[in-house]
Amino acid sequence: MKQLIATGALALALMTGAGQAQEATIDTSGIVEMTMGAEEAKVTIVEYASFTCPHCANFHKGPLKQLKADYIDTDKVHFTYRDVYFDRFGLWAAMVARCAGPEKFFGIADMLYEQQREWTQGEPAQIADNLRRIGKVAGIAPDALEACLNDNENAKALVAWYQANAEADGVESTPTLIINDQKYNNMPYDDLKAIIEEKLAE
Repeated sequence: MKQLIATGALALALMTGAGQAQEATIDTSGIVEMTMGAEEAKVTIVEYASFTCPHCANFHKGPLKQLKADYIDTDKVHFTYRDVYFDRFGLWAAMVARCAGPEKFFGIADMLYEQQREWTQGEPAQIADNLRRIGKVAGIAPDALEACLNDNENAKALVAWYQANAEADGVESTPTLIINDQKYNNMPYDDLKAIIEEKLAE
């Protein structure tokens, strides 16, 4: 557990100015983009979200499911999910979600958002155990889960990757959507649908 706490502390340090100075030396080339939908789709959507953000949970439990049915599964939209880390718990959750690879990422992400109010409660040790339980239900072997949660190099890379992406896209809040390179704040699904239809018609 001490090593896991250290991972979180390290992540918080990296999110300060001191951490940014180290960013250039951190290798983020191994970080995999988590995506859904046809790569050749006319509309691309990048969502910046945090597993500890209630508004993001609402988006994933509602609008994203509609978006997936209407546009992602019909090859009209290519969707990319990118993490934002407001705290170490969001980082830990991302490390669990990524632990079983891209194939299981969105399924685990759904579990994390569905159970957000439950797993985010308690002291850090309790939150870590809550995340372990979600990982176990998702079918991640205990040893593999511990390795993921205690991978300091991956934690540093994820934070550096987040910082670089968020800075490049001017992300200041979550969820933020980048639709065909244009930035939008959170919105009702009908408004999102109207934007997508407009992009598809261009």
